[in-house]
Amino acid sequence: EYGVFTQSDKFVCGRTEQEIFDFLKMQYVPPEIREDTGEIEAALEHSLPRLVEVSDIKGDLHVHSNWSDGSNTIEEMARAGIDLGYEYIAITDHSPSLKVAHGLSVQDLKKKRKEIDKLNEKLKPFRILYGTEADIDSEGGIDYPDAVLKEFDIVIAAVHSGFKQPARKITQRILKACENPYVKIIAHPTGRLRNVRDAYEFDFDAVCAKAKDTNTALEINSFPDRMDLNDLLCRRAKAAGVRICINTDAHAIGHLKFIRFGLAMARRGWLTSADINNTDALANILTGKEL
Repeated sequence: EYGVFTQSDKFVCGRTEQEIFDFLKMQYVPPEIREDTGEIEAALEHSLPRLVEVSDIKGDLHVHSNWSDGSNTIEEMARAGIDLGYEYIAITDHSPSLKVAHGLSVQDLKKKRKEIDKLNEKLKPFRILYGTEADIDSEGGIDYPDAVLKEFDIVIAAVHSGFKQPARKITQRILKACENPYVKIIAHPTGRLRNVRDAYEFDFDAVCAKAKDTNTALEINSFPDRMDLNDLLCRRAKAAGVRICINTDAHAIGHLKFIRFGLAMARRGWLTSADINNTDALANILTGKEL
């Protein structure tokens, strides 16, 4: 535990971890992936990926304001994002079905859009994206019509009800949401709330296949109560070729710093910046469905 020694107790190395890895002719293994899941073999072959880092994140694509159930104004959330060095944030307030969260009506959306447009002029070059966290209903529909959805810069869809439906039913709901051409991200994909409820049952592999086919990202929700996706599902999504988005689901300016928890989960899942949508520049975020 104190380093590497000869049989005669002569100290060889171990002042730092790096010394030990160098002595063993191994690539340094980041602590997050020391799980005996292939990292030793990869380190010996010097084929470990460069894991995503906080400096790679250019924005947060799941943020709430006081237009729905957030505590702060859009401007306050935006300025907090600027303080973190971000290039953009998406204000994704709830849609009408989630009445407990004060989901926005179409009329509310028009007022919110005007506020965002004014703030974007004021805060250039930082960009506030006009978004929504829309409900996936019991049949897989999205609770704004397409004519409204197409006006958003970004649409996140999420299951907020019917958690006890059969796995096949929930799977079909998420698959249908992925097929919507305006849905770019599935938020907190397994629906778990730590110490409150388990993940709902669904076919994760089928969702990954559909998400890849439709260029829909799956979210790592960094909020401490969620941490969803977990690291094992991150690895499965990556193996399936699915892009991931690390968001905070922030409901107050202090929540934006939760991004570090999502980053830790992404690193445990062997994700690189190339696997993450919100390491991309703004122009790529705004170009079509594929981020």
